Amino acid sequence: MNILIIDDEQDIKPLFEQRYKKEIAEGMFNFEFVFSSDEAIDYINEHDSELILILSDIKMPGKNGIELLKDIRKLNQTTSIYMITAYDDEMNYKLSIENGANKYLVKPIDFLELKKDILLLQKIKQKAKS
Repeated sequence: MNILIIDDEQDIKPLFEQRYKKEIAEGMFNFEFVFSSDEAIDYINEHDSELILILSDIKMPGKNGIELLKDIRKLNQTTSIYMITAYDDEMNYKLSIENGANKYLVKPIDFLELKKDILLLQKIKQKAKS
Protein backbone atom coordinates (compact mmCIF):
# COMPACT_ATOMS: atom_id res chain seq x y z
CA MET A 1 0.00 0.00 0.00
CA ASN A 2 1.53 3.23 -1.21
CA ILE A 3 1.40 6.84 -0.19
CA LEU A 4 1.87 9.14 -3.16
CA ILE A 5 3.42 12.53 -2.52
CA ILE A 6 3.09 15.17 -5.23
CA ASP A 7 5.25 18.25 -4.87
CA ASP A 8 7.40 20.25 -7.27
CA GLU A 9 9.99 20.75 -4.52
CA GLN A 10 12.50 17.88 -4.65
CA ASP A 11 13.52 18.39 -1.01
CA ILE A 12 10.19 16.95 0.16
CA LYS A 13 11.52 13.42 -0.48
CA PRO A 14 14.41 13.44 2.03
CA LEU A 15 12.17 15.21 4.56
CA PHE A 16 9.58 12.40 4.53
CA GLU A 17 12.25 9.70 4.35
CA GLN A 18 13.95 11.13 7.43
CA ARG A 19 10.76 11.70 9.42
CA TYR A 20 9.50 8.16 8.74
CA LYS A 21 12.87 6.38 8.57
CA LYS A 22 11.85 3.68 11.06
CA GLU A 23 8.45 3.04 9.46
CA ILE A 24 10.02 2.77 6.00
CA ALA A 25 12.77 0.41 7.25
CA GLU A 26 10.15 -1.80 8.93
CA GLY A 27 8.04 -1.89 5.75
CA MET A 28 5.14 -0.09 7.42
CA PHE A 29 5.10 2.82 4.97
CA ASN A 30 5.94 2.97 1.29
CA PHE A 31 6.23 6.47 -0.11
CA GLU A 32 6.27 7.23 -3.81
CA PHE A 33 7.26 10.71 -4.96
CA VAL A 34 6.36 12.56 -8.14
CA PHE A 35 7.28 16.13 -8.91
CA SER A 36 4.63 17.29 -11.39
CA SER A 37 0.93 16.95 -12.13
CA ASP A 38 1.63 14.91 -15.26
CA GLU A 39 3.78 12.43 -13.33
CA ALA A 40 1.02 12.17 -10.72
CA ILE A 41 -1.66 11.28 -13.27
CA ASP A 42 0.63 8.69 -14.89
CA TYR A 43 1.40 7.13 -11.51
CA ILE A 44 -2.26 7.01 -10.47
CA ASN A 45 -3.27 5.44 -13.77
CA GLU A 46 -0.72 2.66 -13.24
CA HIS A 47 -0.98 2.12 -9.46
CA ASP A 48 -4.46 3.22 -8.44
CA SER A 49 -5.37 0.08 -6.51
CA GLU A 50 -2.16 0.23 -4.44
CA LEU A 51 -2.78 3.74 -3.07
CA ILE A 52 -4.05 4.47 0.42
CA LEU A 53 -3.26 8.18 0.47
CA ILE A 54 -2.30 10.99 -1.87
CA LEU A 55 -0.60 14.09 -0.47
CA SER A 56 -0.49 16.97 -2.93
CA ASP A 57 1.02 20.41 -2.70
CA ILE A 58 -1.30 23.17 -3.90
CA LYS A 59 1.18 25.66 -5.32
CA MET A 60 3.01 24.07 -8.25
CA PRO A 61 4.04 25.36 -11.66
CA GLY A 62 1.81 24.40 -14.54
CA LYS A 63 -1.29 22.67 -13.24
CA ASN A 64 -1.73 23.62 -9.59
CA GLY A 65 -2.82 21.21 -6.87
CA ILE A 66 -6.51 22.21 -6.99
CA GLU A 67 -6.69 21.54 -10.72
CA LEU A 68 -4.84 18.27 -10.18
CA LEU A 69 -7.27 17.33 -7.39
CA LYS A 70 -10.17 17.69 -9.85
CA ASP A 71 -8.39 15.43 -12.35
CA ILE A 72 -7.55 12.83 -9.69
CA ARG A 73 -11.14 12.69 -8.49
CA LYS A 74 -12.24 11.91 -12.06
CA LEU A 75 -9.92 8.87 -11.94
CA ASN A 76 -10.30 7.88 -8.30
CA GLN A 77 -13.22 8.60 -6.00
CA THR A 78 -12.12 6.56 -3.00
CA THR A 79 -8.46 7.17 -2.14
CA SER A 80 -7.96 9.80 0.56
CA ILE A 81 -6.38 13.00 -0.70
CA TYR A 82 -4.76 15.57 1.57
CA MET A 83 -3.86 18.96 0.17
CA ILE A 84 -0.73 20.62 1.55
CA THR A 85 0.11 24.30 1.49
CA ALA A 86 2.54 26.73 3.04
CA TYR A 87 -0.13 29.43 2.82
CA ASP A 88 -3.20 29.09 5.03
CA ASP A 89 -5.67 30.56 2.59
CA GLU A 90 -9.44 30.32 3.07
CA MET A 91 -10.12 30.21 -0.68
CA ASN A 92 -7.73 27.28 -1.24
CA TYR A 93 -9.23 25.49 1.76
CA LYS A 94 -12.73 25.95 0.37
CA LEU A 95 -11.73 24.85 -3.14
CA SER A 96 -9.87 21.83 -1.79
CA ILE A 97 -12.83 20.56 0.21
CA GLU A 98 -15.36 21.34 -2.53
CA ASN A 99 -13.31 19.36 -5.04
CA GLY A 100 -12.93 16.25 -2.94
CA ALA A 101 -9.96 16.69 -0.61
CA ASN A 102 -10.30 14.80 2.65
CA LYS A 103 -7.96 17.11 4.58
CA TYR A 104 -6.18 20.41 4.18
CA LEU A 105 -2.76 20.55 5.85
CA VAL A 106 -0.76 23.71 6.45
CA LYS A 107 3.04 23.48 6.59
CA PRO A 108 4.85 22.67 8.74
CA ILE A 109 3.20 19.26 8.63
CA ASP A 110 2.36 17.57 11.91
CA PHE A 111 4.14 14.29 11.13
CA LEU A 112 2.85 12.52 14.23
CA GLU A 113 -0.76 13.29 13.32
CA LEU A 114 -0.11 12.26 9.73
CA LYS A 115 1.35 8.96 10.93
CA LYS A 116 -1.86 8.26 12.88
CA ASP A 117 -3.92 8.97 9.77
CA ILE A 118 -1.76 6.68 7.61
CA LEU A 119 -2.05 3.82 10.10
CA LEU A 120 -5.83 4.24 10.21
CA LEU A 121 -6.09 4.32 6.42
CA GLN A 122 -3.99 1.14 6.22
CA LYS A 123 -6.37 -0.64 8.59
CA ILE A 124 -9.40 0.49 6.59
CA LYS A 125 -7.85 -0.67 3.31
CA GLN A 126 -6.86 -4.06 4.82
CA LYS A 127 -10.40 -4.62 6.13
CA ALA A 128 -11.85 -3.73 2.73
CA LYS A 129 -9.60 -6.35 1.09
CA SER A 130 -10.73 -9.09 3.49
